[in-house]
Amino acid sequence: MKLAIVGCTGLVGSVVLKVLDELSVKISDLTLVASPKSKGKKIEFRNKYLNINSIEEAVKKKPDIVIFSAGSSVSEKWVPKFSAVGSKVIDNSSFWRMKKNIPLVIPEVNGDNIKKSTNIIANPNCSTIQLAVALNEIHRKFGLKRLVISTYQSVTGTGAAAVAQMNNERKGLKSERIYPHPIDQNCFPHGGDFLENGYTSEEMKLVDETQKIFNDNNIKITATVVRIPVIGGHSESVNIETNSSFEIADIIECLKNTEGVVVQNNSDTFDYPMPLTAQNKNDVFVGRIRKDNTVKNGFNLWIVSDNLRKGAATNAVQIANYITENNLL
Repeated sequence: MKLAIVGCTGLVGSVVLKVLDELSVKISDLTLVASPKSKGKKIEFRNKYLNINSIEEAVKKKPDIVIFSAGSSVSEKWVPKFSAVGSKVIDNSSFWRMKKNIPLVIPEVNGDNIKKSTNIIANPNCSTIQLAVALNEIHRKFGLKRLVISTYQSVTGTGAAAVAQMNNERKGLKSERIYPHPIDQNCFPHGGDFLENGYTSEEMKLVDETQKIFNDNNIKITATVVRIPVIGGHSESVNIETNSSFEIADIIECLKNTEGVVVQNNSDTFDYPMPLTAQNKNDVFVGRIRKDNTVKNGFNLWIVSDNLRKGAATNAVQIANYITENNLL
């Protein structure tokens, strides 16, 4: 396929290149795009040095597939231009996610929402992806009734400048502050923008996107997003109520049979998911699986995944693979 990556120098864009190589994705022509200040620079990929192009040049090349990781304002302006020349666009920003008739896709969950006529595909929020992957088979088998989610999110979810803030704070250096508070040796219950309903935009993404992916607005969802000083991935504590009754062994077996999930659930050996061990991996890790005896049909999960991998880059590459493997170009 002829592939373009818009935002190739950012945190997610650079991981997209790694994942493309690791998964041995067949590419006949690769066009790299970044901001004007990067134009003319070169990036190494598969032992070749490729020039960074302008986005205008990339549109003229009419790539088969374009992966966007350049923010909502860039996506709003340029995704329709690529779509108009026949490219299929996989967008990592939040701009297209809740638009009507734009599929919000995790390949192993709802890849069949992509049709040959689909030109714009939205990549879900990183926290939503790992949640939906972990709960996919449970929802199919038992039905999700209510989710209470608390996330513990890596600074990489905010971008390179947030990582720099944390690292500089650890070194005692003064630098630009991306967050309203210090992040090193701290955490704060704030991700995204505060909304009129008292929630943040990151919290409402978990609500709205999960319902859209599962095509079920009856799932009751409430969330609290917390930013923590780690770089390895996002963690989620999720309290779940299902419509149908279950034994906890059924839940464990269901998770073991869920595509993309690795179960780490041995308290005797202190085996449970952590950002430190999830980093640079493409899977969603699930542990601390236990019954909630305070409600009917309730249980708890601890879910961890590298937010730059399955939460963004890996999912986008998997969508591109899904398109080619199912002859949807």
